[in-house]
Amino acid sequence: MAKSQERTAPVRCAVYTRKSSEEGLDQAFNSLHAQREACEAYVLSQAGEGWTLSPALYDDGGFSGGNLERPALQRLLADVTSGRVNTIVVYKIDRLTRSLADFAKIVDRLDAAGGSFVSVTQAFNTTTSMGRLTLNVLLSFAQFEREVTSERIRDKIAASKAKGMWMGGVISLGYDLRERELVINEPEAETVRRIYQRYLELGSVNRLREELERSGVRSKAWITREGSSMGGVVIGRGALFHILQSRLYLGEIQHRREIHPGRHKPIVDRTLFDAVQQRLSDNRVVASRRQTRSASMALRGKVFDAEGVVMSPSFAYGKSGRCYGYYISMGLQVGERPACDDGVIRRVAADGLETFLLTLLRRLLDRADLARFDVAALVQRVELGRADTQLVLDAAAFFEGRHRRVGFQALQSRLEANEQVYWEEGGADAVRIVLPLRLQLRGGRTSFSGGASEARAARVDRGLVEALRSSHAELLILAVSPLSPASALVDGKAPSGPHRRQLSRLPFLAPDLQRDILEGAQPRQLKLRALLKTELPLLWSEQRALFAGARAPRG
Repeated sequence: MAKSQERTAPVRCAVYTRKSSEEGLDQAFNSLHAQREACEAYVLSQAGEGWTLSPALYDDGGFSGGNLERPALQRLLADVTSGRVNTIVVYKIDRLTRSLADFAKIVDRLDAAGGSFVSVTQAFNTTTSMGRLTLNVLLSFAQFEREVTSERIRDKIAASKAKGMWMGGVISLGYDLRERELVINEPEAETVRRIYQRYLELGSVNRLREELERSGVRSKAWITREGSSMGGVVIGRGALFHILQSRLYLGEIQHRREIHPGRHKPIVDRTLFDAVQQRLSDNRVVASRRQTRSASMALRGKVFDAEGVVMSPSFAYGKSGRCYGYYISMGLQVGERPACDDGVIRRVAADGLETFLLTLLRRLLDRADLARFDVAALVQRVELGRADTQLVLDAAAFFEGRHRRVGFQALQSRLEANEQVYWEEGGADAVRIVLPLRLQLRGGRTSFSGGASEARAARVDRGLVEALRSSHAELLILAVSPLSPASALVDGKAPSGPHRRQLSRLPFLAPDLQRDILEGAQPRQLKLRALLKTELPLLWSEQRALFAGARAPRG
Protein backbone atom coordinates (compact mmCIF):
# COMPACT_ATOMS: atom_id res chain seq x y z
CA MET A 1 0.00 0.00 0.00
CA ALA A 2 2.82 2.38 0.85
CA LYS A 3 4.49 1.65 -2.48
CA SER A 4 1.27 2.40 -4.33
CA GLN A 5 0.87 5.74 -2.57
CA GLU A 6 4.49 6.62 -3.32
CA ARG A 7 4.02 5.71 -6.99
CA THR A 8 0.87 7.85 -7.35
CA ALA A 9 2.18 10.84 -5.37
CA PRO A 10 1.39 14.04 -7.33
CA VAL A 11 4.14 15.27 -9.60
CA ARG A 12 3.60 18.99 -10.19
CA CYS A 13 4.96 19.59 -13.71
CA ALA A 14 5.73 22.81 -15.57
CA VAL A 15 6.57 22.98 -19.26
CA TYR A 16 9.46 25.27 -20.23
CA THR A 17 9.99 26.33 -23.87
CA ARG A 18 12.63 28.54 -25.47
CA LYS A 19 13.60 29.88 -28.90
CA SER A 20 16.83 31.78 -29.51
CA SER A 21 15.55 34.21 -32.15
CA GLU A 22 12.33 36.20 -32.46
CA GLU A 23 11.88 35.15 -36.08
CA GLY A 24 8.54 33.42 -36.60
CA LEU A 25 7.18 34.10 -33.11
CA ASP A 26 4.34 36.16 -34.60
CA GLN A 27 2.99 33.09 -36.43
CA ALA A 28 -0.21 31.42 -35.23
CA PHE A 29 1.70 28.17 -34.53
CA ASN A 30 5.40 28.63 -33.88
CA SER A 31 8.28 26.67 -32.37
CA LEU A 32 7.23 27.46 -28.79
CA HIS A 33 3.76 26.05 -29.45
CA ALA A 34 5.25 22.88 -30.99
CA GLN A 35 7.52 22.33 -27.97
CA ARG A 36 4.65 22.89 -25.52
CA GLU A 37 2.31 20.55 -27.42
CA ALA A 38 4.85 17.69 -27.28
CA CYS A 39 5.56 18.25 -23.59
CA GLU A 40 1.88 18.47 -22.61
CA ALA A 41 1.21 15.20 -24.45
CA TYR A 42 4.02 13.53 -22.51
CA VAL A 43 2.71 14.79 -19.17
CA LEU A 44 -0.79 13.58 -20.07
CA SER A 45 0.62 10.12 -20.82
CA GLN A 46 1.97 9.99 -17.26
CA ALA A 47 -1.31 10.96 -15.60
CA GLY A 48 -1.59 7.46 -14.16
CA GLU A 49 1.65 8.09 -12.25
CA GLY A 50 0.17 11.18 -10.59
CA TRP A 51 1.59 13.78 -13.00
CA THR A 52 -0.31 17.06 -13.15
CA LEU A 53 0.42 20.04 -15.40
CA SER A 54 0.72 23.61 -14.15
CA PRO A 55 -1.44 26.06 -16.17
CA ALA A 56 1.27 28.74 -15.95
CA LEU A 57 3.21 29.44 -19.15
CA TYR A 58 7.01 29.59 -19.03
CA ASP A 59 8.00 30.68 -22.54
CA ASP A 60 11.20 32.54 -23.44
CA GLY A 61 10.97 33.71 -27.04
CA GLY A 62 14.06 35.45 -28.41
CA PHE A 63 16.41 34.50 -25.55
CA SER A 64 19.75 32.70 -25.85
CA GLY A 65 20.42 29.51 -23.92
CA GLY A 66 23.93 30.70 -23.10
CA ASN A 67 22.91 32.31 -19.80
CA LEU A 68 20.21 32.21 -17.14
CA GLU A 69 19.06 35.83 -17.61
CA ARG A 70 15.67 34.82 -18.98
CA PRO A 71 12.44 36.08 -17.36
CA ALA A 72 10.36 32.90 -17.78
CA LEU A 73 13.22 30.68 -16.53
CA GLN A 74 13.71 32.89 -13.47
CA ARG A 75 9.97 32.66 -12.68
CA LEU A 76 10.10 28.89 -13.11
CA LEU A 77 13.11 28.47 -10.80
CA ALA A 78 11.39 30.67 -8.21
CA ASP A 79 8.30 28.43 -8.37
CA VAL A 80 10.51 25.37 -7.96
CA THR A 81 12.09 26.88 -4.86
CA SER A 82 8.67 27.76 -3.37
CA GLY A 83 7.37 24.23 -4.00
CA ARG A 84 4.67 25.08 -6.55
CA VAL A 85 6.57 23.04 -9.16
CA ASN A 86 8.74 19.96 -8.58
CA THR A 87 9.35 18.74 -12.15
CA ILE A 88 10.50 20.75 -15.18
CA VAL A 89 9.51 19.30 -18.55
CA VAL A 90 11.40 20.37 -21.69
CA TYR A 91 11.39 19.22 -25.31
CA LYS A 92 15.20 18.94 -25.39
CA ILE A 93 17.82 19.56 -22.77
CA ASP A 94 19.36 22.43 -24.79
CA ARG A 95 16.02 24.28 -24.51
CA LEU A 96 16.75 24.57 -20.78
CA THR A 97 20.39 25.64 -21.16
CA ARG A 98 23.39 25.33 -23.45
CA SER A 99 25.93 26.04 -20.72
CA LEU A 100 27.45 23.28 -18.62
CA ALA A 101 28.05 25.65 -15.71
CA ASP A 102 24.45 26.94 -15.83
CA PHE A 103 23.16 23.37 -15.99
CA ALA A 104 25.04 22.55 -12.78
CA LYS A 105 23.42 25.57 -11.08
CA ILE A 106 19.93 24.48 -12.19
CA VAL A 107 20.50 20.92 -10.99
CA ASP A 108 21.70 22.23 -7.60
CA ARG A 109 18.51 24.27 -7.20
CA LEU A 110 16.37 21.30 -8.21
CA ASP A 111 18.17 19.04 -5.74
CA ALA A 112 17.76 21.59 -2.95
CA ALA A 113 14.00 21.74 -3.61
CA GLY A 114 13.67 17.98 -4.10
CA GLY A 115 12.74 18.41 -7.77
CA SER A 116 13.86 16.98 -11.11
CA PHE A 117 13.51 17.61 -14.82
CA VAL A 118 12.44 15.58 -17.83
CA SER A 119 13.46 15.83 -21.48
CA VAL A 120 10.67 14.53 -23.70
CA THR A 121 12.90 13.45 -26.61
CA GLN A 122 15.84 12.24 -24.49
CA ALA A 123 15.74 9.62 -21.73
CA PHE A 124 17.63 10.79 -18.64
CA ASN A 125 17.59 9.96 -14.99
CA THR A 126 19.31 12.69 -12.98
CA THR A 127 19.15 10.68 -9.76
CA THR A 128 21.99 8.36 -10.86
CA SER A 129 25.64 9.19 -11.46
CA MET A 130 25.55 7.61 -14.93
CA GLY A 131 22.57 9.74 -15.89
CA ARG A 132 24.34 12.90 -14.79
CA LEU A 133 27.48 11.89 -16.68
CA THR A 134 25.44 11.39 -19.86
CA LEU A 135 23.81 14.79 -19.38
CA ASN A 136 27.14 16.50 -18.81
CA VAL A 137 28.56 14.97 -22.00
CA LEU A 138 25.50 16.09 -23.97
CA LEU A 139 25.65 19.62 -22.54
CA SER A 140 29.35 19.82 -23.29
CA PHE A 141 28.57 19.22 -26.96
CA ALA A 142 25.69 21.75 -26.79
CA GLN A 143 28.03 24.37 -25.32
CA PHE A 144 30.67 23.50 -27.93
CA GLU A 145 28.10 23.96 -30.69
CA ARG A 146 27.08 27.36 -29.33
CA GLU A 147 30.71 28.53 -29.11
CA VAL A 148 31.49 27.32 -32.64
CA THR A 149 28.39 29.11 -33.94
CA SER A 150 29.50 32.33 -32.18
CA GLU A 151 32.97 32.04 -33.73
CA ARG A 152 31.45 31.59 -37.18
CA ILE A 153 29.28 34.67 -36.73
CA ARG A 154 32.26 36.74 -35.56
CA ASP A 155 34.34 35.57 -38.50
CA LYS A 156 31.53 36.38 -40.93
CA ILE A 157 31.15 39.89 -39.48
CA ALA A 158 34.91 40.51 -39.70
CA ALA A 159 35.06 39.28 -43.33
CA SER A 160 32.02 41.35 -44.32
CA LYS A 161 33.41 44.52 -42.75
CA ALA A 162 36.75 43.93 -44.49
CA LYS A 163 34.76 44.19 -47.74
CA GLY A 164 33.30 47.50 -46.60
CA MET A 165 29.82 46.18 -45.81
CA TRP A 166 27.67 47.73 -43.07
CA MET A 167 26.73 44.92 -40.66
CA GLY A 168 23.73 46.32 -38.87
CA GLY A 169 23.01 48.24 -35.69
CA VAL A 170 21.45 51.66 -35.13
CA ILE A 171 21.65 53.68 -38.35
CA SER A 172 23.75 56.80 -37.85
CA LEU A 173 22.46 60.32 -38.35
CA GLY A 174 23.03 61.30 -42.01
CA TYR A 175 22.34 57.88 -43.55
CA ASP A 176 19.36 55.73 -44.50
CA LEU A 177 19.30 52.00 -45.18
CA ARG A 178 18.23 50.79 -48.62
CA GLU A 179 18.67 47.19 -49.72
CA ARG A 180 21.19 46.58 -46.90
CA GLU A 181 23.32 49.53 -48.07
CA LEU A 182 23.86 52.93 -46.44
CA VAL A 183 22.78 55.88 -48.61
CA ILE A 184 23.16 59.54 -47.72
CA ASN A 185 20.15 61.40 -46.29
CA GLU A 186 21.08 64.89 -47.48
CA PRO A 187 19.16 67.00 -44.89
CA GLU A 188 20.65 64.93 -42.07
CA ALA A 189 24.07 65.01 -43.74
CA GLU A 190 23.96 68.83 -43.62
CA THR A 191 23.29 68.57 -39.87
CA VAL A 192 26.34 66.32 -39.45
CA ARG A 193 28.56 68.78 -41.38
CA ARG A 194 27.20 71.62 -39.25
CA ILE A 195 28.04 69.70 -36.07
CA TYR A 196 31.64 69.21 -37.21
CA GLN A 197 32.05 72.82 -38.32
CA ARG A 198 30.47 74.39 -35.24
CA TYR A 199 32.55 72.23 -32.90
CA LEU A 200 35.70 73.63 -34.48
CA GLU A 201 34.37 77.16 -34.01
CA LEU A 202 33.04 76.72 -30.46
CA GLY A 203 35.70 74.32 -29.17
CA SER A 204 33.31 72.89 -26.56
CA VAL A 205 30.89 69.97 -26.75
CA ASN A 206 28.76 71.49 -23.97
CA ARG A 207 28.29 74.76 -25.85
CA LEU A 208 27.65 72.84 -29.07
CA ARG A 209 24.98 70.74 -27.34
CA GLU A 210 23.25 73.87 -26.01
CA GLU A 211 23.30 75.52 -29.44
CA LEU A 212 21.84 72.45 -31.15
CA GLU A 213 19.12 72.21 -28.51
CA ARG A 214 18.17 75.87 -28.98
CA SER A 215 18.10 75.36 -32.77
CA GLY A 216 15.77 72.38 -32.46
CA VAL A 217 18.26 69.85 -33.85
CA ARG A 218 17.30 66.33 -32.84
CA SER A 219 18.74 62.85 -33.19
CA LYS A 220 17.76 60.50 -36.02
CA ALA A 221 14.16 59.30 -35.80
CA TRP A 222 12.93 55.95 -37.13
CA ILE A 223 10.12 53.42 -36.79
CA THR A 224 10.86 49.91 -35.51
CA ARG A 225 9.45 46.75 -37.06
CA GLU A 226 6.88 46.67 -34.26
CA GLY A 227 5.73 50.18 -35.22
CA SER A 228 7.28 52.03 -32.26
CA SER A 229 8.79 55.50 -32.74
CA MET A 230 12.43 55.82 -31.71
CA GLY A 231 14.92 58.68 -31.61
CA GLY A 232 14.03 62.28 -32.40
CA VAL A 233 15.35 63.51 -29.03
CA VAL A 234 17.87 66.14 -27.94
CA ILE A 235 21.40 65.05 -28.84
CA GLY A 236 23.40 64.54 -25.63
CA ARG A 237 27.10 64.94 -24.95
CA GLY A 238 27.86 61.25 -25.39
CA ALA A 239 26.06 61.12 -28.74
CA LEU A 240 27.93 64.23 -29.92
CA PHE A 241 31.29 62.70 -29.04
CA HIS A 242 30.29 59.56 -30.97
CA ILE A 243 29.32 61.63 -34.05
CA LEU A 244 32.52 63.68 -33.91
CA GLN A 245 34.70 60.55 -33.78
CA SER A 246 32.80 58.19 -36.10
CA ARG A 247 34.84 57.16 -39.12
CA LEU A 248 31.61 56.13 -40.80
CA TYR A 249 31.30 59.75 -41.98
CA LEU A 250 34.62 59.36 -43.84
CA GLY A 251 33.16 56.51 -45.86
CA GLU A 252 35.03 53.92 -43.78
CA ILE A 253 34.06 50.84 -41.79
CA GLN A 254 35.85 50.15 -38.49
CA HIS A 255 36.18 46.67 -37.02
CA ARG A 256 37.94 46.80 -33.68
CA ARG A 257 41.25 48.52 -34.48
CA GLU A 258 41.16 47.85 -38.20
CA ILE A 259 39.87 50.44 -40.70
CA HIS A 260 38.42 49.35 -44.07
CA PRO A 261 37.11 51.38 -47.04
CA GLY A 262 33.30 51.30 -46.96
CA ARG A 263 30.83 50.82 -49.77
CA HIS A 264 28.89 53.94 -48.70
CA LYS A 265 29.75 57.54 -49.64
CA PRO A 266 31.41 59.90 -47.13
CA ILE A 267 29.63 62.90 -45.59
CA VAL A 268 32.64 64.75 -44.08
CA ASP A 269 35.88 65.41 -45.95
CA ARG A 270 39.13 64.21 -44.38
CA THR A 271 40.52 67.69 -43.75
CA LEU A 272 37.55 68.66 -41.58
CA PHE A 273 37.51 65.28 -39.84
CA ASP A 274 41.24 65.45 -38.98
CA ALA A 275 40.87 69.02 -37.67
CA VAL A 276 38.07 67.90 -35.35
CA GLN A 277 40.12 64.94 -34.08
CA GLN A 278 43.03 67.27 -33.33
CA ARG A 279 40.75 69.63 -31.41
CA LEU A 280 39.31 66.74 -29.41
CA SER A 281 42.83 65.54 -28.61
CA ASP A 282 43.90 69.03 -27.48
CA ASN A 283 40.86 69.31 -25.23
CA ARG A 284 41.66 65.94 -23.66
CA VAL A 285 45.15 67.24 -22.82
CA VAL A 286 43.64 70.36 -21.21
CA ALA A 287 41.21 68.18 -19.22
CA SER A 288 44.13 66.03 -18.04
CA ARG A 289 45.96 69.15 -16.88
CA ARG A 290 42.85 70.30 -15.04
CA GLN A 291 42.69 66.97 -13.21
CA THR A 292 46.32 67.47 -12.17
CA ARG A 293 45.51 70.97 -10.90
CA SER A 294 42.44 69.70 -9.06
CA ALA A 295 44.67 67.45 -6.96
CA SER A 296 46.06 70.60 -5.32
CA MET A 297 42.61 71.87 -4.24
CA ALA A 298 42.31 71.42 -0.48
CA LEU A 299 38.60 70.52 -0.33
CA ARG A 300 38.44 68.15 -3.31
CA GLY A 301 35.62 65.64 -2.69
CA LYS A 302 34.57 67.34 0.57
CA VAL A 303 32.15 70.05 -0.63
CA PHE A 304 28.45 69.19 -1.09
CA ASP A 305 25.44 71.22 -2.12
CA ALA A 306 22.06 71.29 -0.36
CA GLU A 307 20.90 68.20 -2.29
CA GLY A 308 23.89 66.16 -1.12
CA VAL A 309 25.56 66.24 -4.55
CA VAL A 310 29.35 66.47 -4.49
CA MET A 311 30.84 69.67 -5.90
CA SER A 312 33.91 68.87 -7.99
CA PRO A 313 36.87 71.14 -8.89
CA SER A 314 36.55 73.15 -12.09
CA PHE A 315 38.62 75.93 -13.66
CA ALA A 316 38.14 78.99 -15.84
CA TYR A 317 40.55 81.55 -17.29
CA GLY A 318 40.10 85.30 -16.93
CA LYS A 319 40.92 87.95 -19.53
CA SER A 320 44.41 88.31 -18.09
CA GLY A 321 45.00 84.57 -18.51
CA ARG A 322 44.77 83.86 -14.77
CA CYS A 323 43.24 80.50 -13.81
CA TYR A 324 40.37 80.59 -11.28
CA GLY A 325 39.20 77.50 -9.39
CA TYR A 326 35.61 76.69 -8.46
CA TYR A 327 33.67 73.94 -6.75
CA ILE A 328 30.73 73.04 -9.03
CA SER A 329 27.94 70.48 -8.62
CA MET A 330 28.19 67.49 -10.91
CA GLY A 331 24.85 68.32 -12.55
CA LEU A 332 26.20 71.58 -13.94
CA GLN A 333 29.33 69.88 -15.24
CA VAL A 334 27.29 67.42 -17.34
CA GLY A 335 25.10 70.17 -18.79
CA GLU A 336 21.95 69.91 -16.62
CA ARG A 337 19.76 72.99 -16.21
CA PRO A 338 18.37 73.08 -12.66
CA ALA A 339 15.66 75.48 -11.54
CA CYS A 340 17.04 78.93 -10.76
CA ASP A 341 14.77 79.51 -7.75
CA ASP A 342 15.34 76.31 -5.76
CA GLY A 343 17.87 77.99 -3.45
CA VAL A 344 20.60 75.38 -4.04
CA ILE A 345 24.15 76.75 -4.29
CA ARG A 346 25.81 74.82 -7.10
CA ARG A 347 28.91 76.95 -7.72
CA VAL A 348 31.32 78.59 -5.26
CA ALA A 349 34.78 80.09 -5.73
CA ALA A 350 37.46 77.82 -4.32
CA ASP A 351 39.65 80.69 -3.13
CA GLY A 352 36.74 82.41 -1.38
CA LEU A 353 35.54 79.23 0.34
CA GLU A 354 39.02 78.19 1.48
CA THR A 355 39.83 81.70 2.73
CA PHE A 356 36.58 81.78 4.70
CA LEU A 357 37.29 78.40 6.29
CA LEU A 358 40.86 79.38 7.13
CA THR A 359 39.65 82.54 8.89
CA LEU A 360 36.97 80.58 10.77
CA LEU A 361 39.36 77.85 11.91
CA ARG A 362 41.92 80.38 13.09
CA ARG A 363 39.21 81.90 15.31
CA LEU A 364 37.90 78.59 16.60
CA LEU A 365 41.40 77.26 17.36
CA ASP A 366 42.79 80.63 18.46
CA ARG A 367 45.78 79.99 16.16
CA ALA A 368 46.93 82.78 13.89
CA ASP A 369 49.67 80.57 12.41
CA LEU A 370 47.18 78.15 10.82
CA ALA A 371 48.04 77.71 7.11
CA ARG A 372 45.78 77.02 4.14
CA PHE A 373 46.96 73.41 3.77
CA ASP A 374 45.85 72.75 7.39
CA VAL A 375 42.23 73.19 6.26
CA ALA A 376 42.28 69.86 4.39
CA ALA A 377 43.46 68.00 7.52
CA LEU A 378 40.81 69.54 9.78
CA VAL A 379 37.72 69.60 7.55
CA GLN A 380 35.97 66.34 6.70
CA ARG A 381 32.92 67.78 4.97
CA VAL A 382 31.45 71.16 3.92
CA GLU A 383 27.69 71.34 3.27
CA LEU A 384 26.42 74.47 1.51
CA GLY A 385 22.77 74.47 2.58
CA ARG A 386 19.93 76.65 1.38
CA ALA A 387 20.01 78.78 4.54
CA ASP A 388 23.13 77.73 6.41
CA THR A 389 26.63 76.33 6.03
CA GLN A 390 27.63 73.23 7.99
CA LEU A 391 31.13 71.94 8.64
CA VAL A 392 32.16 68.51 9.88
CA LEU A 393 35.58 68.70 11.53
CA ASP A 394 37.94 65.89 12.49
CA ALA A 395 37.86 65.82 16.31
CA ALA A 396 41.25 64.16 16.76
CA ALA A 397 43.04 66.71 14.57
CA PHE A 398 40.99 69.60 15.91
CA PHE A 399 41.62 68.97 19.61
CA GLU A 400 45.20 67.71 19.14
CA GLY A 401 45.20 65.23 22.00
CA ARG A 402 43.48 67.51 24.51
CA HIS A 403 40.70 66.13 26.66
CA ARG A 404 37.61 66.00 24.46
CA ARG A 405 35.34 67.64 27.05
CA VAL A 406 37.78 70.50 27.63
CA GLY A 407 38.37 70.99 23.92
CA PHE A 408 34.63 70.94 23.18
CA GLN A 409 33.92 73.54 25.87
CA ALA A 410 36.70 75.76 24.54
CA LEU A 411 35.22 75.45 21.06
CA GLN A 412 31.79 76.46 22.32
CA SER A 413 33.23 79.55 24.02
CA ARG A 414 34.65 80.83 20.70
CA LEU A 415 31.40 80.55 18.76
CA GLU A 416 29.58 83.73 17.85
CA ALA A 417 25.87 84.40 18.24
CA ASN A 418 23.61 81.90 16.39
CA GLU A 419 26.54 79.56 15.65
CA GLN A 420 26.02 76.04 17.00
CA VAL A 421 28.25 73.01 17.51
CA TYR A 422 27.28 69.34 17.96
CA TRP A 423 28.96 66.01 18.21
CA GLU A 424 28.43 64.30 14.89
CA GLU A 425 26.10 61.29 15.12
CA GLY A 426 27.84 57.95 15.16
CA GLY A 427 30.57 58.68 17.67
CA ALA A 428 32.96 61.30 19.03
CA ASP A 429 35.31 61.30 16.04
CA ALA A 430 33.86 64.46 14.51
CA VAL A 431 32.08 67.66 15.45
CA ARG A 432 29.55 69.55 13.33
CA ILE A 433 29.37 73.35 13.28
CA VAL A 434 26.26 75.09 11.92
CA LEU A 435 26.77 78.64 10.64
CA PRO A 436 23.59 80.68 9.90
CA LEU A 437 24.84 82.05 6.58
CA ARG A 438 24.99 81.18 2.89
CA LEU A 439 28.15 81.10 0.81
CA GLN A 440 27.27 81.86 -2.79
CA LEU A 441 28.93 83.12 -5.94
CA ARG A 442 28.12 86.66 -7.05
CA GLY A 443 30.09 88.40 -9.76
CA GLY A 444 32.88 85.84 -9.50
CA ARG A 445 33.29 86.38 -5.74
CA THR A 446 32.00 84.43 -2.76
CA SER A 447 29.49 86.40 -0.72
CA PHE A 448 27.61 85.69 2.50
CA SER A 449 23.90 86.02 3.27
CA GLY A 450 21.16 84.54 5.43
CA GLY A 451 20.50 84.42 9.14
CA ALA A 452 19.51 82.27 12.08
CA SER A 453 15.79 82.32 11.25
CA GLU A 454 16.43 81.00 7.72
CA ALA A 455 18.82 78.36 9.05
CA ARG A 456 16.22 77.16 11.52
CA ALA A 457 13.56 76.87 8.83
CA ALA A 458 15.95 74.79 6.71
CA ARG A 459 16.42 72.28 9.51
CA VAL A 460 12.83 70.98 9.61
CA ASP A 461 13.20 67.19 9.74
CA ARG A 462 10.46 65.96 7.41
CA GLY A 463 10.94 62.34 8.42
CA LEU A 464 10.62 63.20 12.09
CA VAL A 465 7.52 65.34 11.48
CA GLU A 466 5.89 62.53 9.47
CA ALA A 467 6.70 59.98 12.20
CA LEU A 468 5.15 62.25 14.83
CA ARG A 469 2.01 62.67 12.70
CA SER A 470 1.74 58.89 12.13
CA SER A 471 2.14 58.14 15.84
CA HIS A 472 -0.73 60.47 16.78
CA ALA A 473 -2.85 58.93 14.02
CA GLU A 474 -2.08 55.53 15.54
CA LEU A 475 -3.46 56.69 18.90
CA LEU A 476 -6.64 57.88 17.21
CA ILE A 477 -7.09 54.43 15.66
CA LEU A 478 -6.57 52.82 19.06
CA ALA A 479 -9.11 55.27 20.58
CA VAL A 480 -6.86 55.95 23.57
CA SER A 481 -4.69 58.79 24.81
CA PRO A 482 -1.02 58.74 25.92
CA LEU A 483 -2.26 58.75 29.50
CA SER A 484 -4.62 55.78 29.10
CA PRO A 485 -3.77 52.65 31.13
CA ALA A 486 -2.70 49.49 29.36
CA SER A 487 -6.01 47.89 30.28
CA ALA A 488 -7.78 50.39 28.00
CA LEU A 489 -6.27 48.74 24.93
CA VAL A 490 -8.74 46.46 23.16
CA ASP A 491 -7.41 43.03 22.21
CA GLY A 492 -6.13 43.04 18.66
CA LYS A 493 -5.66 46.81 18.54
CA ALA A 494 -2.11 46.91 19.86
CA PRO A 495 0.45 48.21 17.32
CA SER A 496 1.74 45.33 15.19
CA GLY A 497 5.44 45.07 14.37
CA PRO A 498 8.44 46.46 16.24
CA HIS A 499 8.65 49.64 14.14
CA ARG A 500 5.03 50.65 14.83
CA ARG A 501 5.47 49.89 18.51
CA GLN A 502 8.52 52.15 18.58
CA LEU A 503 6.63 54.93 16.80
CA SER A 504 3.79 54.67 19.33
CA ARG A 505 6.12 56.21 21.96
CA LEU A 506 6.46 59.56 20.15
CA PRO A 507 3.21 61.12 21.51
CA PHE A 508 4.76 60.77 24.99
CA LEU A 509 7.31 63.46 24.12
CA ALA A 510 7.08 66.74 26.03
CA PRO A 511 4.67 69.17 24.29
CA ASP A 512 7.38 71.81 23.82
CA LEU A 513 9.67 69.25 22.17
CA GLN A 514 6.87 68.25 19.79
CA ARG A 515 6.29 71.92 18.97
CA ASP A 516 10.00 72.41 18.29
CA ILE A 517 9.97 69.41 15.92
CA LEU A 518 7.15 70.96 13.88
CA GLU A 519 8.99 74.30 13.73
CA GLY A 520 12.41 72.83 12.96
CA ALA A 521 13.79 74.22 16.23
CA GLN A 522 14.44 70.89 17.94
CA PRO A 523 17.92 70.13 19.39
CA ARG A 524 20.20 68.48 16.85
CA GLN A 525 20.41 65.31 18.96
CA LEU A 526 16.65 64.85 18.62
CA LYS A 527 16.67 62.57 15.57
CA LEU A 528 14.16 59.87 14.63
CA ARG A 529 16.81 57.16 14.85
CA ALA A 530 17.79 58.33 18.33
CA LEU A 531 14.15 58.40 19.46
CA LEU A 532 13.50 54.88 18.23
CA LYS A 533 16.63 53.40 19.80
CA THR A 534 16.69 55.40 23.06
CA GLU A 535 14.72 54.39 26.15
CA LEU A 536 12.50 57.47 26.42
CA PRO A 537 12.05 58.80 29.99
CA LEU A 538 8.46 59.33 31.07
CA LEU A 539 9.18 62.61 32.88
CA TRP A 540 9.17 65.59 30.52
CA SER A 541 11.94 67.26 32.50
CA GLU A 542 14.19 64.24 31.94
CA GLN A 543 13.32 64.26 28.23
CA ARG A 544 14.32 67.92 27.97
CA ALA A 545 17.59 67.18 29.75
CA LEU A 546 18.25 64.24 27.43
CA PHE A 547 17.83 66.28 24.25
CA ALA A 548 18.85 69.75 25.52
CA GLY A 549 21.33 71.45 23.15
CA ALA A 550 24.88 70.31 22.51
CA ARG A 551 26.36 68.03 25.12
CA ALA A 552 30.01 67.17 25.51
CA PRO A 553 30.83 63.44 25.45
CA ARG A 554 31.58 61.55 28.58
CA GLY A 555 35.10 61.13 29.83
